[in-house]
Amino acid sequence: MKREDKLEQLKQYIRKLDRVAIAFSGGVDSTFLLKIAYQVLGERVIAVTAVSELSPGWEAEQARHLARLIGSSQLEIRGDELNIQEFSRNGADRCYYCKQYRFSRILEIAREKGISYVADGSNYDDLQDFRPGRKAARELGILSPLEETGMTKAEVRFFSKEMGLPTWDQPSFACLASRINYGQEITREKLKRVEVAEDFLRELGFKQLRVRVHGEIARIEVAAEEREKFFSTDLLDRISNRLKEIGFVYVTLELGGYRTGSMNQVLIMGGERNGY
Repeated sequence: MKREDKLEQLKQYIRKLDRVAIAFSGGVDSTFLLKIAYQVLGERVIAVTAVSELSPGWEAEQARHLARLIGSSQLEIRGDELNIQEFSRNGADRCYYCKQYRFSRILEIAREKGISYVADGSNYDDLQDFRPGRKAARELGILSPLEETGMTKAEVRFFSKEMGLPTWDQPSFACLASRINYGQEITREKLKRVEVAEDFLRELGFKQLRVRVHGEIARIEVAAEEREKFFSTDLLDRISNRLKEIGFVYVTLELGGYRTGSMNQVLIMGGERNGY
C-alpha cells in the first residue's frame, strides 16, 4: 500500500472514533498521531502525558511545547511506578506493569470526560520488537492507530517532516528504566544517575545515545556514526571523570554502537522472551 493511502486510512480510522485521548509522550510517533488526530477531530482530542521519574525533565517540557504547537489541549498525570513491586524488581515483564498502571489512569481520565477511546503511538515496526507493554494495552482495549493502519517509523518520519513537525528527525527515546539491566532493582538513585549521565553526553553533542547500567558499570551506546568522536583522549577523560563523579565505578563504550532493545539480548539468549 502506498504511504499516502496509509495516511488517508489513518485519518478515516481516527474520524470514526469521534473523540479520543492520546497517550502523549512528545516522541516522534505520539506527536505525529496527535497532529493527525487534531487535524481530524479538533477539540474532540486530548493529549494525556504521564510524568514521573522514569522520564527526564526535558521530555515533559517538550511534550507541553508540542501540544501547544499542535493546538491540542493536554493533561498531565503524575505517576509513581516505583511503588509497583512487580515493576521495580525489574523482571522481563517490567513494562507490562508500567503500561497497565499508566493506561488504566488515562482510561479513568477519558471516562471522566466522556471519551470512549484511548490511543497510543505504537507503530507497525513495534510489532517486531520485544514489548510486554503491548500486552497490557491489548488487555485494556487501548487502540494503536499507526500500528493498525500499517504505518512504519520511516513513514511517520516522512509525514512528520512534510507537516513541519520538529520531531521528524528526533532520535528514538525510551523510559530511563530501560537502561537498567534486568534483575537489578530500579531505584530513584539509579534513574537519576542515568538521567544526569545522558544529559551530560547530549551537552557534548551526542544525539542518539543510551547509558546502560550493569551494576557499577556504565555502558555507553551512541549511534554508529558518532563513535568516532571517542577517538579523543581528552573527551574520553571528561566522560569517564564525569560519570564516575555521579556514582559509576567503571565506564565503558559499546563498540557496536547504539542498538534498539540491546538490553533484551540477555532474554533472547536465555530463552525468556517467549510469552511476551
